[in-house]
Amino acid sequence: MGDVADAVKAASLSDRQWREVARLRRRRGDVWIGATALVASMLALPLAPSSWHGPEVAAVLAVSATALLAGQRWAIAVIVLAQLLLLPTVWPRAFLPGSELGVRLAALGALAAAVPGVIATRRAAAALVVVTGRRRTPTMCRRFHTGLVLAGLIAAALPLI
Repeated sequence: MGDVADAVKAASLSDRQWREVARLRRRRGDVWIGATALVASMLALPLAPSSWHGPEVAAVLAVSATALLAGQRWAIAVIVLAQLLLLPTVWPRAFLPGSELGVRLAALGALAAAVPGVIATRRAAAALVVVTGRRRTPTMCRRFHTGLVLAGLIAAALPLI
């Protein structure tokens, strides 16, 4: 019964009210992505001995998560890039043998906290188009999204090589 009431209420919203609802929903999503990115960076920071510059990437992730929490919408692009670059440091420590239990748990926690940011690659691609100064068109956003997905796949495969 609640679905019908929600549909009737939604039909009565004006254009301005729709934009406000969308803005609040987007802000809630930004807070969630920023908070989980901050947790991922704090969990990945102690995994210092690495050939893939894990601490530097974790520090960039922490700074960009703070920027997103402060309301800077462009930071989502940096968050997703940093999380993709953090993958080669974190996932081998979570799944390959030879890691201690504490290191493995920190790596698993960092991977779990990175999921909301990686899911937001489409939004990050749109923000990255704007940050690079290109005209934001659907084709350009698709190209950047494809590039981000390919970068993530390459970064995930690097530890196996």
